[in-house]
Amino acid sequence: MQADQAVYERQGFGARMGIEGQIGLLIVDFVNGFADPAVFGGGNIPQAIAATVPLLAEARARGWPVAHSRIVFADNGSDSNIFSLKVPSMLTLKEHDHNSAIVAQLEPAEGELVVRKTVPSAFFGTGLAAWLTQRGVRTLVVAGAVTSGCVRASVVDAMSHGFRPVVLRDCVGDRALAPHEANLFDMGQKNAEVMDSDAFMLAISSLPRPHY
Repeated sequence: MQADQAVYERQGFGARMGIEGQIGLLIVDFVNGFADPAVFGGGNIPQAIAATVPLLAEARARGWPVAHSRIVFADNGSDSNIFSLKVPSMLTLKEHDHNSAIVAQLEPAEGELVVRKTVPSAFFGTGLAAWLTQRGVRTLVVAGAVTSGCVRASVVDAMSHGFRPVVLRDCVGDRALAPHEANLFDMGQKNAEVMDSDAFMLAISSLPRPHY
């Protein structure tokens, strides 16, 4: 990895973007099915969910815009697509299916956006970008699952929409650790700031909290 890092540095990748302006939080697909190793889960996803609990609490305390995403296909499968052609079991994720529901410990609060999607990115074909823009978000903190799939797709689209993505290493998880680490490395070189949640909390500690 050190040799790879040297190549990227020599070619000018991995510049720091920093944290700027209004911060928002996007929690990607932390749903029951991705928390369950018998369905779509495994790897370090349970630990990532646990690490996201205090992150969400901090975001709420600071009044940040918070969005969640979940994969939801039509009950009759009429919106099946190339994603479900590649992963047919995704079609089991329906509106009222237990596996499509957001995990209880991260249940959305009133005023938080829940994005329903049928593709990996939380931005593609949804109103997420407009919702974040309306609320003045410039830096978008990303947690969720899986690192190599829906998280990666959402981070690339966040960057493409002009947001500064910050991926918290311990708040994203994957069913396999090799793609998790590879995609964290690649996002850190091309699309996002990648840091641990402790480092992020320290970085924002000097920012003023709202007074209600």
